Amino acid sequence: MDVIDEITVYAYTDGPLGEMLLVGELAEGGRTALRSLSLPGQKGGATVEEGWVRDPAAFEEAVRQLGEYFAGERDSFDLLLAGGGTDFQRRVWAALEEIPYGTTVSYGDVARRVGASGAAVRAVGTAIGRNPLLVVRPCHRVIGADGSLRGYAAGLERKEALLGLEGALA
Repeated sequence: MDVIDEITVYAYTDGPLGEMLLVGELAEGGRTALRSLSLPGQKGGATVEEGWVRDPAAFEEAVRQLGEYFAGERDSFDLLLAGGGTDFQRRVWAALEEIPYGTTVSYGDVARRVGASGAAVRAVGTAIGRNPLLVVRPCHRVIGADGSLRGYAAGLERKEALLGLEGALA
């Protein structure tokens, strides 16, 4: 994907978790590469910066797919995603994208999937916590080894809501 003159676009859309901020980069072919999806009050969430262009039309496909997901009509996303992150973070984030809808895995499971040692579970947790694409890249599907809900940048109540939507809660 080639980014066109590094134009950053953004838009807001409402959802059951609150007003979501979508941030992207205009790419060749008129598509938008989604760089971030943030929820209100999210730890480390994106904030609009000077020079960014508000462009709701650039996110029509993302908004459509999010609506289908929240309506229970979609279990995965098919969006152009922008790069970012370290090599390790990208490996962890790729592992998140492989977790099936309606299921959960532990942080240790993700560590094993990326070939990290048991001691690296904390680093895996940190990489998951830095996931810039909440909901779209399903970090909410990662739970504690004991089955407890742990860590979610947008709050455990939102993690619980997403897992409930997917039918992943016992």
